[in-house]
Amino acid sequence: MKSLTRRIIALGAAAAAAISLAGCAVTTGNPTGGGGGATEDKDEYRVAYIARAQADSFAAWLANEMKAEAGNYDDLTLEVFDGQADDEIENKMIENAIANKFDAIIIQANNADAQLPYIQQAIDAGIVTITTNPRVEGLTGGNSVDADPYKQGAVVAQLALEEIPENANVVVLNGPAGNFHSTARREAWEAEFFEKRPDVKIVAEDIANWNKDEAMTLMEDWSLANPDVDAIISMNDNMASGALEAVKGKGGFDGILAYGVDGTPEAVLLIEAGTMTATSLQNARELAQLNLKAVHDLLTGAEDEVNVDIGNPLITKDNVQEYIDLYKEAGLLDK
Repeated sequence: MKSLTRRIIALGAAAAAAISLAGCAVTTGNPTGGGGGATEDKDEYRVAYIARAQADSFAAWLANEMKAEAGNYDDLTLEVFDGQADDEIENKMIENAIANKFDAIIIQANNADAQLPYIQQAIDAGIVTITTNPRVEGLTGGNSVDADPYKQGAVVAQLALEEIPENANVVVLNGPAGNFHSTARREAWEAEFFEKRPDVKIVAEDIANWNKDEAMTLMEDWSLANPDVDAIISMNDNMASGALEAVKGKGGFDGILAYGVDGTPEAVLLIEAGTMTATSLQNARELAQLNLKAVHDLLTGAEDEVNVDIGNPLITKDNVQEYIDLYKEAGLLDK
């Protein structure tokens, strides 16, 4: 347990530093500077990446991988901006990126509904625009690089069909309301698990906004009211780990099952330790590679439109070492 704790502490430091690579300045202010139109043939293109929130471990990993991948393109300069999980801040950053004539904007929406009109402004201004993690639906034009959140939830839910005991009590943790990934993952659990397991009872369900601390607070209250919870069903790993932390060492919760999505470094360590049950991987490195390829192809005219998805492999105790090795290679876990 001490070894796991040290590794998770190291992970926290890695996540905090995930966007502090050489040459990677993350801005909490507004995108500024000059630049030409997105369709202009030029020697160098300026790309704004507006990230959801760097306090989110997955978002931090994705920003890190975006900056690293941009280094493979001599004609791209990527500037990363932190939306701080605040719709108003993120919307203002999109507006300023438009006003300051970035050649392209990649947007990781905090709330798709809130960001949609601002993203549409970028498209209408003729700027190459990509939405990622999540894809934003309802736009006229635009491009996207994402995972399929229904499949991400489904692959874990299908495993849970066989693992969660009969007549189990479960709790459910959801991401932000209006978020494409949160909604689709929950729909997958409904169709692939709850409709097939009417014996299972949801004793508590709430929104924890992808946030570990919010999930911990909810689970602390739920565990007092429901001391016989058999499984935690979470729409991401951050919330699952928070809920597990809330019941750590509490009598009656030994062996509780816990399911997430994202395959974060912390989650794979928890799976290795036998604390968390399963997750599905949302590979930030693959997302970054596809985003930078897409933006380069669109800016140079190699493609007119790009809408692609990454895969969603299931991670369990049986194959977790493969993903621990992946994170070690990425520098997000100690070797």
